[in-house]
Amino acid sequence: MKILVTGFEPFGGEDVNPSWEAVRQLQAPERTELVRLQLPVVFREAGEQLAAALALERPDLVLCIGQAAGRAAITPERLGVNLMDAAIPDNTGFQPREEPVIPGAPAAFFARLPVAALAEAIRAAGVPARVSNSAGLFVCNALLYRLLHEIETHYPHMRGGFLHVPCLPEQAERLGKEKPLPSLELSRIVRGLQAALDFFGGKRDA
Repeated sequence: MKILVTGFEPFGGEDVNPSWEAVRQLQAPERTELVRLQLPVVFREAGEQLAAALALERPDLVLCIGQAAGRAAITPERLGVNLMDAAIPDNTGFQPREEPVIPGAPAAFFARLPVAALAEAIRAAGVPARVSNSAGLFVCNALLYRLLHEIETHYPHMRGGFLHVPCLPEQAERLGKEKPLPSLELSRIVRGLQAALDFFGGKRDA
């Protein structure tokens, strides 16, 4: 089994993104090949790089990881929507307003993951988790939608979806305007994402 896991570069003036820092520390479950990919926080380019990786690697499972400041739990996303409406610019300065991710494509796709069971597996590892019904309208949602569109149109047997992680404690005070935001230590984010990998791939090598 081959699993592709993606994380994002820093954005919004930050010098760290917990999604990529956690992905770097994940271990491949037993009899599983783990491929890691860092993506830019850029609307079109992130999706293009992901599509190229899908064509090259042909993974069985894709887990895209991103940061959601303000959330206190790891949140598997239930669906991606065909809309970009950014409150801030991406890392190239592009700030779309009410634009489709893919013109003419369906309005939304459900994740190709058992999101409720996945959240339960993460909670069983001692890490807070809950299902989210909105991935926002920034680059994370655009990437999720592009992933699900690729699966729908080219890879019908592939599974895939998106998980948001909270910001790190060192980010929480900087990003909170009036009080620190919810956060999780990197070690707990890694533990939760590792539980997600193990949910699909079984136990890790000893």
